[in-house]
Amino acid sequence: MTAPPKSRKSKTLTQASPKKKMIKRPRPDVSYEREVGFELRIVAGVDEVGRGCLAGPVVAAAVILPKDPALYDKRKVSWLKKVTDSKLVDSDTRAELAPLIKAWARGWSVGQADVAEIDRINIHHASHLAMVRAITTLQHSAEHILVDGKFIPKDLPCPSTAIIKGDQKSLSIACASILAKVHRDEMMRAYDATYPGYSFGVHKGYGTPMHARAIQSLGICDIHRRSFAPVAQVVAALLQMDLPLAPRSSESPNFDDFEDEALAVTEDEEE
Repeated sequence: MTAPPKSRKSKTLTQASPKKKMIKRPRPDVSYEREVGFELRIVAGVDEVGRGCLAGPVVAAAVILPKDPALYDKRKVSWLKKVTDSKLVDSDTRAELAPLIKAWARGWSVGQADVAEIDRINIHHASHLAMVRAITTLQHSAEHILVDGKFIPKDLPCPSTAIIKGDQKSLSIACASILAKVHRDEMMRAYDATYPGYSFGVHKGYGTPMHARAIQSLGICDIHRRSFAPVAQVVAALLQMDLPLAPRSSESPNFDDFEDEALAVTEDEEE
């Protein structure tokens, strides 16, 4: 007598849950700095923020990295792992990193071009002007400059290298990106109190729906870039209807605490 065939166990097929796509954040390093010999000469990284805003200045920062190799040990200086393009870092982390960068760097500085300069010479040249001001106010004269982007400002005082997406590749540029962003955000929060109703402390002058509604409701104020198309269109419409623009502010915020001509912490001062 033959044994009955074994019953096959039914297999329940379960659909595999889709894997979450991990977004790898760029980790800038000192490869570009080494290429131009930062162990032997002073190399500064420079970057700007606020280029695409409808209001407020364009701000640049410059950073000179320390020479001591021990200061790059990410096991000891763990916060360096968080440094990258400021657009990829949340505001709380940027605020945490800024004072650490200032204390760690061999030198740093901030420069800006205001709204009047932006409207007069255009945003491209104003961005370069802010970069030149940041570089020329460093306490140590740079001997080579790493510039974020593909264009090099013509008035930089020494040889320079343009690096596309430099804030994601070069550590000195990434540090500059964070300092510039934190500095400009502080300025826009101060403007929020000076020009109530525009919510500059929230959108920082960028062309968000909130900002657009404020312009439609209040008109423009002193720090709006009239050369920018969205702002110019509002101005033209108000003038055509013979309506006044928003009243000018009677007082400007005090930026003394922002160290916008920062010479700040340097290696010499720490000794």
